[in-house]
Amino acid sequence: MADKASILSMHISLATKITLLLLTMIAMMSNVAIITTLPHLKEHFSQLKDIEFYSRLIITLPSLAVAFLSPFLGHLIYKFKRRHVTLVAVIFFCVFGSAGLYLDNMQSLLLSRALLGISIATLMIITTSLVGDYFEEEARHKYMGLQSTFTAVGGMLFLLSGGYLSDLNWRYPFGIYLIGLLYIPLIILYLKEPLTHQEQESDEKEKNSLLGIYFLAFLVMLVFYIMPTQFPFLIIEHFKQSGTYTGTVIATVFVCNAIGALAYSKLKKHLSFTLLYLIGMILVSISFILIGLSKEVGQLYLSAPILGIGAGILITNIIAWVLHKSSKQRRVKSTAYATSALFLGQFFSPIVFHPIILNFGIKDFFWLVGLGLFLISILFLTVLWKKIRPL
Repeated sequence: MADKASILSMHISLATKITLLLLTMIAMMSNVAIITTLPHLKEHFSQLKDIEFYSRLIITLPSLAVAFLSPFLGHLIYKFKRRHVTLVAVIFFCVFGSAGLYLDNMQSLLLSRALLGISIATLMIITTSLVGDYFEEEARHKYMGLQSTFTAVGGMLFLLSGGYLSDLNWRYPFGIYLIGLLYIPLIILYLKEPLTHQEQESDEKEKNSLLGIYFLAFLVMLVFYIMPTQFPFLIIEHFKQSGTYTGTVIATVFVCNAIGALAYSKLKKHLSFTLLYLIGMILVSISFILIGLSKEVGQLYLSAPILGIGAGILITNIIAWVLHKSSKQRRVKSTAYATSALFLGQFFSPIVFHPIILNFGIKDFFWLVGLGLFLISILFLTVLWKKIRPL
């Protein structure tokens, strides 16, 4: 007989699912709306020392706020109704996300991005924990494939819109954050409170297994965020293309991200979380090698799909892994720590890889990182092969 959680998942309306999908989309893909404006922003603030580094921080600073505040927010959110907290988070998302439309100094712009991180952290914790509450294992994997697909399509639309708008004016892409205003009536009408659980302390085994997954989540975003923080500079500065063209190339990544995410539920029936993680990393590493070896910008359309498929598998897998290992009683809190790990990876991505770019250049950076990642992944796959079994 189906348990209460399974019964609950069958009674989640289509409107509620769509509302959750939309919230996940803006929480996960909000930063990509402005990635094509970074080189233009760099020109606007060209008088500032280290503007190249600051321009990348515009993307990753929200991630730092998410990383440090998520654990605290997880404990706080647990005490309130999800619907009320979500409404506040979406309002903050609109106000601080769109601040680039009118702010005109780098300090205040960076501050607005940090404050945006609070709303993103809250939305990430709520949407991810609700997936765990609404759905059980196989149904959850199917929904997460749909969720990643929906997010990828949204990311593609954000990219194309941001690319076009950034060619008109570097400020205009920040207006995309105002889309959150359309979500307010949906939240009020359709976001449902899950069944409540009495809080219990998780055992030591659960804590230890989750710590390892948190670290792997950090690595996923450390690697994946090379795409939004470095790709625009490769295409616009090295290959001398427009923001619109950059948006179309990166949109290809998100389209194929959807393919990888859709395939996830089928792959998960036969492969373990660990094996899927390594497969995703190997695909991403191959794509980076091909990107670094590209002689013409058109060749990026061949490597972008590999990156997208690998990332789709990786991101869907790591979130499903956390939900699988965390108990229902502490799902909000474990989701908060996972969110912290993911966004800490986002923040540190440009910091960790910046010295490599300074020493080898943006193009050679890609194949060097790709080769290193490939060798490490193959090594782990070889060493751990006997321990990797389908779950």
